[in-house]
Amino acid sequence: MTMQITEQRIKTRTVYDGYINDEEEGVTGYNGLLDIRPRYQREFVYKDDKRDAVIETVLAGLPLNVMYWAVVHHPTGKNSYEVLDGQQRTISLMEYIDGNYSIKYEGNAMTFSNLPIDVQEQILDYPLFVYVCDGTDSEKLKWFKTINIAGERLTDQELRNAVYAGSWVSDAKRYFSKSNCPAIRYGMTKGCDGYVRGESIRQEILETAILWIADRDGTTIDGYMSRHQNDNTASDLWSYFRTVIEWVESIFTVYRKEMKGLPWGLWYNAFHDHIANATGKEKERFAPAHLENEISRLMADEDVTHKAGVYGYLLTGEEKYLSIRAFSDQDKRAAYERQKGICPLCGQHFELCQMQADHDIPWSKGGKTVPENCVMLCKKDNIRKSNQ
Repeated sequence: MTMQITEQRIKTRTVYDGYINDEEEGVTGYNGLLDIRPRYQREFVYKDDKRDAVIETVLAGLPLNVMYWAVVHHPTGKNSYEVLDGQQRTISLMEYIDGNYSIKYEGNAMTFSNLPIDVQEQILDYPLFVYVCDGTDSEKLKWFKTINIAGERLTDQELRNAVYAGSWVSDAKRYFSKSNCPAIRYGMTKGCDGYVRGESIRQEILETAILWIADRDGTTIDGYMSRHQNDNTASDLWSYFRTVIEWVESIFTVYRKEMKGLPWGLWYNAFHDHIANATGKEKERFAPAHLENEISRLMADEDVTHKAGVYGYLLTGEEKYLSIRAFSDQDKRAAYERQKGICPLCGQHFELCQMQADHDIPWSKGGKTVPENCVMLCKKDNIRKSNQ
């Protein structure tokens, strides 16, 4: 299918036909065929001055910026639409016609019903300039990214929600996209910050959850959403998200603020089975009490400069997560002079710029980043030692 973009002029009264603004169920219009704000998507964010400016623009007969609607295909064969860009302008108009706020008109504060009949008709007959976009998922995503260059930019996940609009996205938003949605409440049971970073109304928590489950299934966010676009519910995503949080809480029993925003779902996918089936020393290594002791020790270690990396280190054993404090240039120079430029491993002489600092007693065996524990190795031997 080739991308089709249709230019339309749609009267405000036509969009207002069947207008419903429900806090939980979303905002719809166009006789139920247009999702102006789908369920649990971003809440209305225009301030009074911007909202009023929309009505003033209409009354002056000036054009509002172009709006974009995405065609939503349904298995029944009956298409509907979702507002991709123009949500705030549309809601401003609809809410004014619905009588929910007033504007200054000829020096007086007036609601829509207080306006002269001919002025009311002028607003209702105002033509909205709309591009209706229809095509394959990849074509729509590419186009939406191209036109997303003005105003309040949509996030990547908001763009995807428009491209893969359908029953699955609508249900997923119920769990992940409200300011006090279940995902936020569930992820905050252990502390004030929770485990997932981002704004639910900007779809960032939903994006994180899909990224995790897509990794589990060996696909991408787009791949997962395309595969499940017409599913009736997103219960599998919600169940998986809860399982990840429960797993985190079961092995890391004390909540710390450094836990927020870590890739918990990716780690769950990689380590859950291994930890569950561990025996002997591996089982002891991942015992919750042992992990908590190690976390406390590492959090207090001044050589560990990236405290949030403690969790990745304990799961993977890779020191790169910790960003161990490096030796200063002064420490390196002192060690170089002490060794007279000789690499202790190969016995050859090198210039300072040809050598690298390392811990004589490894950090993992209790060695500290102090001058007396600094040893200068040639680059080749330092790489060889690091790989051992």
